[in-house]
Order: sequence, then structure tokens, then C-alpha cells
Amino acid sequence: MPNAKTLEKKQAAVEELSRKIKNSASGVLVDYRGINVADDTVLRAELRAAGIEYTVIKNTLTLRAAEMAGIDGLEEVLKGTTALAVHPTDAVLCAKKMTDYAKKNAKFVVKAGFVDGKVLTADEVKKLASLPPREVLIAQVLGTMLAPVSGLASVLNATIQGLAIALNQIAQKKSA
Repeated sequence: MPNAKTLEKKQAAVEELSRKIKNSASGVLVDYRGINVADDTVLRAELRAAGIEYTVIKNTLTLRAAEMAGIDGLEEVLKGTTALAVHPTDAVLCAKKMTDYAKKNAKFVVKAGFVDGKVLTADEVKKLASLPPREVLIAQVLGTMLAPVSGLASVLNATIQGLAIALNQIAQKKSA
């Protein structure tokens, strides 16, 4: 049994990781086995620049932290080497970055993920990564919402324009 000081450190690590998980919009669990230090350093720098927090932590601590954060169902994927990437606000960014890196490096494997407390399989993480950025999605939704309004404006403008032409022709006939 671990001594009190070691147990206290582990409990603090679990609580901190649980807080990170609760305060994140999404997270991705990966198997990083097989990547070298140079590749890992490049990956960490890229993730840090994107605002993603990337942590390597023991599976048992990750499982306890996830359960404390209300995320159940990660038992099956928390085997072997595991790293966790989380982002506080963007639900798609972690999935995109980790999936892109996995495409470049065959030894780097996406295991699972979570979004707003729901566990995602590796395939669902890949689907999430294929979504366009948030700004593009918002623009698409707004474009869809504005299409009927702009169509109505065009129809009304054409009707008014036709009425103006007809009135102009009547005025020209009367003046002639």
C-alpha cells in the first residue's frame, strides 16, 4: 500500500485531471506508443499553440478522474500507453489535431474521445474531426436561414420594379 504522501499526490492529480475534463468541451485519448521524442516534442508544440492541453497520465488515474467528471465507459480503452488531449472551448479541434497527427504517424492511434460528457469511439472521433470549423458551420447555418429572406426580398423587389415600369409606361402614354 502506498504511503500517505504518495496517495495524497495521486488524489491531487486525479482531482486536477477531473477538473480539466469537466472544464473542457472535448477530449481525445490516444495511444502514443512508438513515437520518438522529437516527434512528441513537435506534437506538443503544435497542440500548445492551438490551446490544447496534452497530458500523459496513468490509466487508473485517468479512469478515476473521468468517473469523477461524470464520464463512464472508458475502461476498455484505458489499456497500454495513453495520453489525453483536452480543449476548453472547441469541441472539434482536439479531434482534428489528433486525427491529423495519426494520419501522419501510423504508430499514433486514436483510442476514444468525449464531448460534453458523452464517450465517443475512435470512429466517432474521426467523424467529428471531419466537421468543418465552427465559424464555417455558423456561416452555413446563417446562409441557410437567410436564403428564404433574400429570396422573398428578390421577389418583392421584382414585383415593385415591374409595377414601376408599368406606371412609367402609363405615364408616358398619357403625356404623349
